[in-house]
Amino acid sequence: MKGRLVYIVVQTIVGGNDMRKRILLVLFATISMVVLLTGCFQGEQSLKDMDPPQNAEAVGGQDNPESNSEKESSEGAEEEAQKVERQLFLLDANGMVAPQSLELPVPESMEVAQQILEYLVKDGPVTSLLPNGFQAVLPSGTEVLGVSIEEGTITVDLSEEFNEYTAEEEKGIIEAMTFTLTQFDSVDRVKLRVNGKDLSAMPVDGTPIGEGYTRANGINIMDSDTVDLINSKAVTMYYPTEHDENQYFVPVTQYVEVEDGNVHEAIVNALIDGPAYETNLMHVFNDSTMLLDEPKLNSGVLDLVFSQDVLKDRENGVIADEVMETLVRSLTENAEIEAVNVQVENVEQIANESGEVYSEPVTREAFIPSEKL
Repeated sequence: MKGRLVYIVVQTIVGGNDMRKRILLVLFATISMVVLLTGCFQGEQSLKDMDPPQNAEAVGGQDNPESNSEKESSEGAEEEAQKVERQLFLLDANGMVAPQSLELPVPESMEVAQQILEYLVKDGPVTSLLPNGFQAVLPSGTEVLGVSIEEGTITVDLSEEFNEYTAEEEKGIIEAMTFTLTQFDSVDRVKLRVNGKDLSAMPVDGTPIGEGYTRANGINIMDSDTVDLINSKAVTMYYPTEHDENQYFVPVTQYVEVEDGNVHEAIVNALIDGPAYETNLMHVFNDSTMLLDEPKLNSGVLDLVFSQDVLKDRENGVIADEVMETLVRSLTENAEIEAVNVQVENVEQIANESGEVYSEPVTREAFIPSEKL
């Protein structure tokens, strides 16, 4: 089109008179200038469209620090999401079975029961995660051959290496396995097999397990010759202790004297008195603390009313965290108690040591990770 226009103009110039030639030459020069400028402008635009920005790689590639940061953050979040907090019962430095919350990888097959059992094996995957003073309980080399659950009973099949422990270790092994597995709502009882053969008794010291083992069998059992067994009941209570600045709670099964059939009151009074034996377990209640009313259980919530001596800070209505956790862990060990509602005489509301008000009854999940199989 541009070439034809130039051709027409040239022909007109050649065929015209002088005056017309001058006019047409000026016109031709003007048109030529416009055509050239238009071509340059369009060429420049085309180059800009074709060439990528000089920093294109930095914006979307590896050289962009901001992009790298986002990528690392995403990978970190994904790695974090692949772990879950589990509660394992392990052996502490004093030879007592105690729970510890550890972050374990999420099993690909979602076989939670098998995984946590594998993390109870000495020299196994739990080794690098163990807090100071703690050790796993199952004999080194033990393999979990299979796990099945039926009507609240979990059956665990173990390899022959399970038989290789001492008589002194036996109670701790069965207690740790039982309390680790029965923390799940779907499990009430634990049965064992070795290479597919059912065990009626533990293989070394002969602890009977033919009917299965439950929490009712106890843990860290403290026997006493001075307790009136007729008017007493074996209960499991939790007391805090410390090792290398790591505070944790130890479950202890002992007999408490029950008056008028009120087991809950007997448990609370026993906790106020503190551990019954000389141990490293801590007494967390003020000596003058009193339970003022008989505990009342309503729809799974146990109401307790204490004197102000139970408080750590009376002016601000603060109850020590150790006191609250001791109460809740111990009392919710009873299946009928789902939460504990602590009240103090003449105190409108109570708070924890961080100043957070206890506006609702406190559940076990406030202190223990809750998972399902």
